[in-house]
Amino acid sequence: MFDFLEGYDLLGAFWVTVKLTGLAGVGSLIWGTLLAAMRVGPVPLMRGFGTAYVNIVRNIPLTVIILFTSLGLNQTLGINLGATDFDVINFRLAVVGLIAYTSAFVCEALRSGINTVPVGQAEAARAIGLNFTQVLTLIVLPQAFRSVVGPLTNVLIALTKNTTVAAAIGVAEAATLMKEMIENEAQLILISAVFAFGFVCLTLPTGLILGWVSKKVAVKR
Repeated sequence: MFDFLEGYDLLGAFWVTVKLTGLAGVGSLIWGTLLAAMRVGPVPLMRGFGTAYVNIVRNIPLTVIILFTSLGLNQTLGINLGATDFDVINFRLAVVGLIAYTSAFVCEALRSGINTVPVGQAEAARAIGLNFTQVLTLIVLPQAFRSVVGPLTNVLIALTKNTTVAAAIGVAEAATLMKEMIENEAQLILISAVFAFGFVCLTLPTGLILGWVSKKVAVKR
């Protein structure tokens, strides 16, 4: 029944998807945290930048952002991110595009967590002489992260599925292989079922594990 899988690197394609998810997830968490800090910071210019970035980027289709990284950054501006191989360049550009897009949602999830921290704690920290950065990193963010594990899990699952858009610039991940197999094989339903099962295997354990973590680290108020 599954003879049509012979000759195709199914595990390799899903491994590329995992790498895209992992790298973009870490990058989005870092950039999204910085954006959230800007949005709640005392500097008006930084607050304005953070607000504008989030409102603009999350309303642009991911496909447009991914295509811009290839057509705009690489082909127009000549940015190759330190690589010479075409496939490596496209992979890195896809990671950049996914980070740029996903970080806007990470920022909003984290900002909602920051808003759950009692204002009195920040005021008490400032009263003992801590500056904004110290208050944010030592008092606010640790509690905010604990309260938004659930929302961040949803963002990570969405990111895993969004990696399929990288096929638009030729990254050899799962969706690219699926398209190739559909074009070459007469097994549309089985091919779709195999790739759907593959993504379920990636996202379902993630949701279950991080859901358990969310309950364990939840802030009791």
